[in-house]
Amino acid sequence: MTSSSRRINKAVFPVAGLGTRFLPATKAQPKEMLPVVDKPLIQYAVEEAYAAGIRHMIFVTGRNKRAIEDHFDTAYELENELEAANKHALLALVKSIQPDDMVLSYVRQPRMLGLGHAVLCAEHLVGNEAFAVLLADDLMVGKPPVLAQMAQVFERTGGSVLAVQEVPQDQTKRYGIVVGDMVEDRLLKVNHMVEKPDPAVAPSRMGVAGRYILTPAVFEQIRQQKQGVGGEIQLTDGISGLMQSEWVYAWQYEGKRYDCGSKEGFLEATVELALQHPEVGVHFREYLRQLDI
Repeated sequence: MTSSSRRINKAVFPVAGLGTRFLPATKAQPKEMLPVVDKPLIQYAVEEAYAAGIRHMIFVTGRNKRAIEDHFDTAYELENELEAANKHALLALVKSIQPDDMVLSYVRQPRMLGLGHAVLCAEHLVGNEAFAVLLADDLMVGKPPVLAQMAQVFERTGGSVLAVQEVPQDQTKRYGIVVGDMVEDRLLKVNHMVEKPDPAVAPSRMGVAGRYILTPAVFEQIRQQKQGVGGEIQLTDGISGLMQSEWVYAWQYEGKRYDCGSKEGFLEATVELALQHPEVGVHFREYLRQLDI
């Protein structure tokens, strides 16, 4: 595999989920459009992919997800109003949501059959090349961005790469857990994966976060998977099948993950990113200091 073929050009964003943990806020709007400070979750994920050099963004959507398409579309009326009011900074901000060199594609996941099925829905748009998968629920902050770190690993190794972090023992049932051999600092060759094991039988504490770089061979592996609990087709099972013929790596990323699929993680992200925000950070920090908590 040449270095040019190891560049990741496409990213898949599975965004068809119902967001039931955030009801009633998500009754009429996608959970991926919930804002952390002043940007929706999906925009953080797209910006991370863009920073990793990816220019083709593929969204696997469902019913009631139109707001995501509208967010990344051109808002002619808004832009005209901002231009007429000489609000050039806001106009530039709105236009920056979709840079001129970004390509956007959308495909429907007709039924909620699991993450593996969602990824499979994008196969015809991905084609026969490696690609990234980003779960917007996981807001990742890193320098360089987490997906950019993973893209560098893929360029060196040519193998699929999973973002992993060490998780508390009592939380293994929330993650896909990997077991592997350390091949260099922060990098493991994965030998085994278990989906959400009970803490008593978890083979390690190395949990998969919501970032993946996968070779196209994973599509055939997903197709071969039987439906599991709830009729879902798991991406983890497809990756486990991939390991029978290819090396799969786990990258212990440098950075922080906020589980914005949970209320606690969403609030943590909001507070910490607000403190770092150039516009509101100083005032917000002073406000928090005055609270009686």
